[in-house]
Amino acid sequence: MGGPMNIYEYEKYPWLRKEKIFLKEAISAGKAVLGICLGAQLIADVLKAEVFKNNYKEIGWFPIFTIKPESENPLLKGIPEKFTAFHWHGDTFGLPEEAIRLFESEVCKNQGFIYKNMVIGLQFHLEMSNKTIGNVIENCRDELVEGVYIQNEEEMLDKDSLLTESKLLMFSMLDNFEEVIKGQ
Repeated sequence: MGGPMNIYEYEKYPWLRKEKIFLKEAISAGKAVLGICLGAQLIADVLKAEVFKNNYKEIGWFPIFTIKPESENPLLKGIPEKFTAFHWHGDTFGLPEEAIRLFESEVCKNQGFIYKNMVIGLQFHLEMSNKTIGNVIENCRDELVEGVYIQNEEEMLDKDSLLTESKLLMFSMLDNFEEVIKGQ
């Protein structure tokens, strides 16, 4: 999941090294893995893709666009070509070799990928609630500065219809992931 740290801040967060070892072992063992935001960046790094500062921070509710039609990727079954998701990131990742890019936004080319039908990395958040968004705001308020893709607290909170849509999309994606895994 997400966090205020970056994947390369080993001095401040020494557990990042152990997390990467765990992810590498899980992926090598053929386990199903889902990483969201920081988790996707960690996975991308483990799979030898670059993780770097994005040109813009994305903080708030912004559109996501699917890359492949669902006919080309069963993970996207029932996922609209465009939807609004919650974001809170300044870094992004390159696409790992052999991964299929699934999602993008206006300012972040790689918003999601699937690797060998067993590993998913999502830069955006579908799992959020008003409470978790409030907690992130409380703990990371210093990041809420003027920016083209940085919303204020009022723009982020109490978006019940977006939260409901996100939850339904997350459930659909997890159900699709289960079907993809069973097909292996």
